[in-house]
Amino acid sequence: MRSFKPVKQSRVSDEVADQLKRSILLGYFKAGDKLPSERDLAEQFRVSRIAIRESLRALENKGFIETRQGVTGGTFVTELTFEHLSNAFVDLFMAEKLSIPELVQMRVLLEPEIARLATLHKDAESAARLKDALEQETLPIRSFAEDFDIKTIVHHILAEMCGNHFFEALERSLMVLTRQAIQAVEPETPFIHTAGMHDEVVEAVLAGDPDRAWNAMRKHAMEFGERLNNMEKNFRTKKEGMRAGL
Repeated sequence: MRSFKPVKQSRVSDEVADQLKRSILLGYFKAGDKLPSERDLAEQFRVSRIAIRESLRALENKGFIETRQGVTGGTFVTELTFEHLSNAFVDLFMAEKLSIPELVQMRVLLEPEIARLATLHKDAESAARLKDALEQETLPIRSFAEDFDIKTIVHHILAEMCGNHFFEALERSLMVLTRQAIQAVEPETPFIHTAGMHDEVVEAVLAGDPDRAWNAMRKHAMEFGERLNNMEKNFRTKKEGMRAGL
């Protein structure tokens, strides 16, 4: 059993949460493991159960643990995913700390390199997945959610192929942010990513041409980015017009 250090009374719950988080990140507690009870933790940390409860609540809010009810319930360690980073970026976007033009600029910088690296790591399995994803984009779409999910599959596959987990985490976060941005500005037509926009990129990757893949993805990122920027401009114009009419 992992032993914990007694903590000072100032910011007790923060220190307890920090030690528990480090234990999870270092692998003392793995995904699916059940944490000791509140009483046991309180005894090990030599703090009140209230402090333990506050610490666990903070860790649950950050996605490190989850609480299950019932006879077999308790506090369990969750599987860490890229979603944690995505949620942090979404919070910043919703707080207007990040903008659509900044999102577009980041995609233009990152995505061509992802496509280039993905080409270098291509194998039969990933090639088959890309072909299937491209075919899915030609099917009839019934909603924004369905359209967006299908159109992001290619980006997810390329990010997985590129061999850089930082790039993959950033790309997944950018996809989540893009969805949030489109939903936030309420465009007249949600289907701003038409079929065929990924064709040149996928063809270059499948052909094993990294330079061509880089150029094709940069072209795509800039074209789609222009649509996003125009979408935001139209939204702001509409919003200002509504304010002027009040």
